[in-house]
Amino acid sequence: MKTMKTIFKPVLLVALIIFSACEDLSDVNVNENGVSQSTANPNLLMPTVMQGVANSYLDLGIMDIAGTMQHTQKTGWYSAHNSYDWAPRDWSAWYGYERTNKLIYERAVELNWPFHQGVALTMKSFIYGTITDLWGDAPYTEAVKGDEGGEFVQPLFDTQDIIYAGIIEDLKKASALFATGDVTGISSSYDIYYGGDMEKWQKFANSLMLRYYMRISDKNASAAKSGIEEIYNSGVYISEASEDATMAYIGANASNAFPTGLTDDGTKFRNARACATLLNNLVANNDPRLEVWFAPVHVQWVEDLALGTKMDEFIRRNGVLTAKTDIKDEEYREEKEADPTVVYTRHFNPTLFGANEEKPVTSAYVGIPPAIIQPDYYNYNPTPGQTVENQHVSQYDDIYRNLSGSLLKARLISAAETHFTLAEAALKGWAVGSAETNYENGVKSSLDAWNVGGDFASYVAEPGVAYNGTLEQVMEQKWIASWTAAVESWMDFRRTGLPALQTGPASPEPVLPVRFIYSDDETLRNESNASEAIDRLEETEYSNLRGADSQWSKPWIIQGTGKPWE
Repeated sequence: MKTMKTIFKPVLLVALIIFSACEDLSDVNVNENGVSQSTANPNLLMPTVMQGVANSYLDLGIMDIAGTMQHTQKTGWYSAHNSYDWAPRDWSAWYGYERTNKLIYERAVELNWPFHQGVALTMKSFIYGTITDLWGDAPYTEAVKGDEGGEFVQPLFDTQDIIYAGIIEDLKKASALFATGDVTGISSSYDIYYGGDMEKWQKFANSLMLRYYMRISDKNASAAKSGIEEIYNSGVYISEASEDATMAYIGANASNAFPTGLTDDGTKFRNARACATLLNNLVANNDPRLEVWFAPVHVQWVEDLALGTKMDEFIRRNGVLTAKTDIKDEEYREEKEADPTVVYTRHFNPTLFGANEEKPVTSAYVGIPPAIIQPDYYNYNPTPGQTVENQHVSQYDDIYRNLSGSLLKARLISAAETHFTLAEAALKGWAVGSAETNYENGVKSSLDAWNVGGDFASYVAEPGVAYNGTLEQVMEQKWIASWTAAVESWMDFRRTGLPALQTGPASPEPVLPVRFIYSDDETLRNESNASEAIDRLEETEYSNLRGADSQWSKPWIIQGTGKPWE
């Protein structure tokens, strides 16, 4: 870990070469104190790319996409998270990572270092895969060439079929490079995912191939089938949770700390709450991940038919009324630390509620329904507004208050994902083993990743979890397993319509969105190429707010599929 702290200072010098995908670099001044591109050491460059990609992917997975996929809902500053009120989104950070990554590849070729070439090709595939997944058509063949001038200053937007094909080909090359076992040039401390383990990197590359073969399965079923079967038969893919492509956090500063614990006042931790869609599933199936991810409500509602008023104004401590209308998070923690048996409740009389009045939710674990009008008021919160102190709704488990920890990782791809992908492939009739075995391996791998693998036998025996042979069940468990990595579950939903998530009344459209909006920087500075890409999007009846460049317009990958909605 000490090595990790020291490598970021020299690596930051490389940031001098990071600019947007369309920017002309011909007039940039030379920094005599910077890292020379002609002599740069690929080892020193790798952490910049790996850390940036992992942080950005995690941010998507726990922020707005977690809201879209109904893992969480926010109680303050919630419109983008809960109801998809999205502005144009900039992708320059992703192209910045690829610019540095391209330098890694070029230097690795010059030095004849196969491992670093493979890493760069794998990271390139992950970067461009994320870009095209989220936005649609994008600069690819002409991207990150602004320093060459000419047409590359305003790069062509390649179509998604070209990008996905290129990703798969690069991953094949990466896998072959890792298979050589040539360790020339490896300095393991700079590989912050796998510590220079070529076998695990090959499994990472092949697992990404599984992801992208399944991504194109509705567009090119024969290629997807043969590709997935070949990888399955090789046995070289992430199959154990210990092989997941993850990045741990040191917690020394904001750049290397898990983001939920970053603010001193705790608002980043408290603002995102459990979404009822996910939480109710966990509760109904006695899911052992429930207590790892979420906490019980601080103050539980209790039915009291003898109560003379509709509901208590004040909360009760161990059944005795106090003079407090609420208990703040910090005070609650102090109380529980002093006496773990203390219980706070608030009573209500259900007989005094009108026929159309919503009664309080009495569960110990309570989630906020998706896209409701005023989530800060939900379940009769006595402190609504941006204070985000709702004592009647579950928040993250206390591990998420920390800046680092054994479970606090950015997860790029997992054994759970690969097994569920193979389960789906088996349900299609492809030769990848038993759908049931792959499904159960997926469940087990996710439980293992969250240190509750010992509960596998009891959990998989639950009526709602025991294998029933349906795609709905496979995709539901894959969605649960994507906790903190919700981008992949969004792509799965977009492709299959599963789980069959429904939005709420605050959404401007009655269906979930399917893409990000191109940034103003691209539409203004690369207008002609961006306009062509926008014209290739399929407008839908829900594209009203922005026309073709809308979060409800369909990119090529789902055009003509009827998914996730007509």
